Amino acid sequence: MRASFDLSLYLVLDPVQCGGHDAALAVARAALDGGATLVQLRAPEWHKRAWFDLARELLPITRARGVPFVINDHVDVALAVGADGVHIGQRDLPADVARRLLGPDALIGLSVSNLDETADAETLAGVIDYLGAGPVYATPTKTDASTPCGIDGLAEIRAATRFPTVAIGGIQAHNAAEVMRAKPAGLAVVSAICKAADPREAAAALRASIARART
Repeated sequence: MRASFDLSLYLVLDPVQCGGHDAALAVARAALDGGATLVQLRAPEWHKRAWFDLARELLPITRARGVPFVINDHVDVALAVGADGVHIGQRDLPADVARRLLGPDALIGLSVSNLDETADAETLAGVIDYLGAGPVYATPTKTDASTPCGIDGLAEIRAATRFPTVAIGGIQAHNAAEVMRAKPAGLAVVSAICKAADPREAAAALRASIARART
């Protein structure tokens, strides 16, 4: 049985932006204390052994707080450390293959950037659990990202899918409330927490913005 999950404040943890292995662990702890509800490890500039070493130290931190921990792209790393699942993109391992490898209890997210990809995702009921939609805004965090969909595009994606949808791409404290106007299930952030002077306070402020937007 798949564990329940909350997409409200989805931390995409980039250890390079955090300042390295140990700093990433500290950021993760602080963000969880501030209200992060799901953690994804994404380290595009790192070799796979470094992913593995960091992931196996992150897992007990997230488990202690009852928050799911997923790996970006690399199903083998998720399996190796016993992570809760993966988040995959359009050019990664197909979702049905990831499900077959990870089993029925894994949490699997899929990135979409437009209505065509969203329509394809609708055929994956029972395979994936949620969508990551974006980029909402242009972002330097992911250099190969698709054209930004904007608030209206995000709203169209959300309306076209049965899956809970987390918004990603260029989301910061100053525009979080605007993104929430499209009524996503939550916000995924990278630099807004990873580069924050106080990651705990940054996470808490984002959670507060999300809560205000929902009321």
